[in-house]
Amino acid sequence: MSASRSETTNALGPDEPERGGVGSPETGPVPGAELLAALLDGMDAALCAFDADCTITHWNREAERILGWAPEEAVGRRGFAGWAVRSADAVEVQGRLMAAMDAPGRTVHEFALLRKDGGRVLVRTQSARVLGADGKPAGVYCAFSEVHAQIDLERSIALSEALFEDASWGVVLVDVDLRPTVVNDYAARVLGAGRTSSLGRPLGELVVQGVEELEGALHHVLAEGAPRGLAELWVTLGTAEGERRRCLRSGFLRLASPLAEEPVPLGVGWLFHDVTEAKLAEQEADRQRFRSSQLHRAGRAAAECEDAMEAATAYLDFALAGFADHALIDLLEADGERLVRVAATPSGAPGPCVPVAGAGIPVRYPQGHPALQAADRIGSVRASAAAGAVAGDWAAERQWPRDAVHALCTVLRSRGRTLGVVTFLRGAGRPAFERPDAVYAESVAVLAASALDLARLAGGQADA
Repeated sequence: MSASRSETTNALGPDEPERGGVGSPETGPVPGAELLAALLDGMDAALCAFDADCTITHWNREAERILGWAPEEAVGRRGFAGWAVRSADAVEVQGRLMAAMDAPGRTVHEFALLRKDGGRVLVRTQSARVLGADGKPAGVYCAFSEVHAQIDLERSIALSEALFEDASWGVVLVDVDLRPTVVNDYAARVLGAGRTSSLGRPLGELVVQGVEELEGALHHVLAEGAPRGLAELWVTLGTAEGERRRCLRSGFLRLASPLAEEPVPLGVGWLFHDVTEAKLAEQEADRQRFRSSQLHRAGRAAAECEDAMEAATAYLDFALAGFADHALIDLLEADGERLVRVAATPSGAPGPCVPVAGAGIPVRYPQGHPALQAADRIGSVRASAAAGAVAGDWAAERQWPRDAVHALCTVLRSRGRTLGVVTFLRGAGRPAFERPDAVYAESVAVLAASALDLARLAGGQADA
């Protein structure tokens, strides 16, 4: 803002009395008058001031930008009548502006003002009174801005508040040290932490697994800017209820200070939506399609096998893809008391399920073995090595390949009789078997049991 024509006028805040003698004609110009002019000119809002007679005493550069009138043309005029407002509106505008002298605090109004070129502009004003040395109202100052600019600002503030309170996406602001500074309600619920308790903590305390990928994305945004599109991050979160694996569809924004001459990163805005349920459903649908396709292919392959035992092992070979590392077939002896290993996959490396050489010796399964339980229950039994168990010992004790840590035993049934048990085994690199896996294994076992039953019948006829 340019200095007013009268350098003896102090810049006073609302309800602030003058300090006697400062800037009066007797003492000369205020030493800080140049500083005052620079401060007013540097304001982002337009500002003008009126004395008690409604004469303009101050007019800054932003007011000149909006209305086109230079400080030299505005300071000293009485009110806006005849130049900055239409004559029909002058009395009302002046009355509403000067009414601030009789009201404590600030008053807000909207006026249509005239530009120097004759155009009209709608402005929003905030007016407040200035008190003199005697404590009585000595004038009014008025800050104003174009309504559309004010509305844009209000929209930005409203958007920020909505994002931090009611947004259906998670919003986390992290500083350049990758520590959360703002966490909205949605993000707090997903991360399993309070909105304030997570502030300032390293991300590694919130994200148990996947933090390296998340921090890598944040570092990239700080250095290179926001990537195009969204990224799906699988992370394991540590919550009061335990660890939870979640899929977060994430977007990133680099935050830069609008006040710096060059962009200075303030941090990163991380916006995400929890899509875990949708991704799991999608994965399950893909898994079901694949398994259905494998069963179809296995059926066609088995139909081309001349030997019924070969057809049974074909079903297991197709079932192993993406499902397990090993498969074993144990059949009940004629007395129905003991199980005999008749086919298995190689224990050292992946390979097809083939008949076991020298089959006929019962497997030394201890009492309570999962395979024996499956035969007794006529169903499926799942088992896994205990956490901290010595690698290989758990499997060796159960007569399985030493790399197995998860097992699924399913009964083989045909024509109302139990023929034996098929066992699927997984190594440490795979998760434990779940109920959907047992359903799939039972579907494979039904087909394999039919082939094995046919093999027995064929063998009996051959003996006859």
